[in-house]
Amino acid sequence: MAILSIQSHVAYGHVGNASAVFPMQRLGVEVWPIHTVQFSNHTGYGAWRGQVFDAGLIADCVSGIAERGVLGQCEAVLSGYMGSHDTGSAILDAVARVRAANPRAVYACDPVIGDVGRGIFVRPGIPEFMRDRAVPAADLITPNQFELAWLAGREIATLADLRAALATLHAMGPKTVMVTSLMLDDTASDAVDIAVSHPGGLHRMRTPKLDCHVNGAGDCIAALFLVHCLRMRDPARAMQRAGSSVHGLLTRTVAAGSREILTVAAQEEFVEPSRIFALESVA
Repeated sequence: MAILSIQSHVAYGHVGNASAVFPMQRLGVEVWPIHTVQFSNHTGYGAWRGQVFDAGLIADCVSGIAERGVLGQCEAVLSGYMGSHDTGSAILDAVARVRAANPRAVYACDPVIGDVGRGIFVRPGIPEFMRDRAVPAADLITPNQFELAWLAGREIATLADLRAALATLHAMGPKTVMVTSLMLDDTASDAVDIAVSHPGGLHRMRTPKLDCHVNGAGDCIAALFLVHCLRMRDPARAMQRAGSSVHGLLTRTVAAGSREILTVAAQEEFVEPSRIFALESVA
């Protein structure tokens, strides 16, 4: 299995490709990373150094892979934060080239737009690009609750709201939608939910809420979910495995008092999660 991962990258810490690539490799996947930026650290520190790469880099790298005669071996393209329209368009062009070489290839889009409490934190026009171009092109998307609500154009407070929002997203194109950081009116105050909607129904998983404020967990769970979906062909079990792994990763991060997720130190969580949480069918 080979996956093309087109995301930002940092030298210190774990966000973007620095959070997504190693977990996939630890699971035995060949990953072809293309970095859209190279920063010293994530921007949450308030100061960083590095460069934003020209969107043409994506096309150049994909062309180079194609010249090796291996593009047809790519089984999926994974994308996350898109810093500009140009970058987004280049990513969708890469998806089209991979699909031309391998019609069975999957496009997994993490539609990064914002989060509860922070609101929209991407550049103007990016949310609309996600809604109008990236999401319709995707087979699988992994929004958080805020992003799902924005994309669907409705508030999400109840299970009925969730179902309606998911129906809107499915109508846009994606067959599989995993929603992270989900808090509904029936979610306990000391818990957080993850849900996945797919042709087999709607499933939810509840985990204990952690006092954890690190970056990169969303990039990690999107990558793990994609790998497990490709292998298991069962989005509910894929969510269960990915969510359990990330909960274990964050539990160890909190215990260590680390500002960065312990992607390397806690790598066994990717292979064998400390605890597998129960699935609930809600469809």
